[in-house]
Amino acid sequence: MSFNGELFLLMVHLNTNNALFSLRMKKNENEIKKIKKPWATKKVMKQVYEMNLWGTHNAEFYSGDGSHLPEIVRPYLATVSSFLRSFKKPITVCDLGCGDFNVGKELVKHTCQYFAVDIVPELIAHLQLTCKDEKLKFLCLDISTDDLPTGECVILRQVLQHLSNIEVHHILNKLKDFKFIILTEHLPNGSFTPNKNILSGQGIRIKKQSGIKIIAPPFNFQVKEEKQLLSYTLSENKGIIVTTLYTVF
Repeated sequence: MSFNGELFLLMVHLNTNNALFSLRMKKNENEIKKIKKPWATKKVMKQVYEMNLWGTHNAEFYSGDGSHLPEIVRPYLATVSSFLRSFKKPITVCDLGCGDFNVGKELVKHTCQYFAVDIVPELIAHLQLTCKDEKLKFLCLDISTDDLPTGECVILRQVLQHLSNIEVHHILNKLKDFKFIILTEHLPNGSFTPNKNILSGQGIRIKKQSGIKIIAPPFNFQVKEEKQLLSYTLSENKGIIVTTLYTVF
């Protein structure tokens, strides 16, 4: 066999080995993806607070700047307080995913009863010691699997954006029993594809140029009326925080 012939066979052999190596690597990556399982939401959220993944500001529990920046919080409180005061008889509110309660604590006075719910036991225990009101009750629940307290209005403030589609679906099935839903979500600027799935955790769909729209597929949540209450555009094209009032029936 000539030198050129031997060189050709050598090249074929090397290319074949490289192709087989690439196939094995791809197979291993696929196997790793299959093995990888999402953490339970309770563990994820406990870690968020334990590691101060949303910041700290020298607080034992801190739910992030979205619950503390005056330019975000003040308009929200003014708008939601006005809605709650519009009823001749105060209504019962269920705050699902109440977080550090920096926002919710200002709404209690406008209600008949206020249920503040979160999945992190240590957070709820802390709030039970530090926030007291005869109208207020704290509950440690997984809102996707546990029964919810009854009331007229649900508040979900930047909660669904952190959850997988299956958890959002389970929660929405329970919200059909409430007349009003006040939903706040962090959405991309401009047009986007809603409801791309994620693993539940610290992050949100904004990195996928997506956000939660409960009336869009695959949820198709049925409402009587949809009304945007307010929005806040974040700097540096980081999205927009939108609060919407849904009247369910």
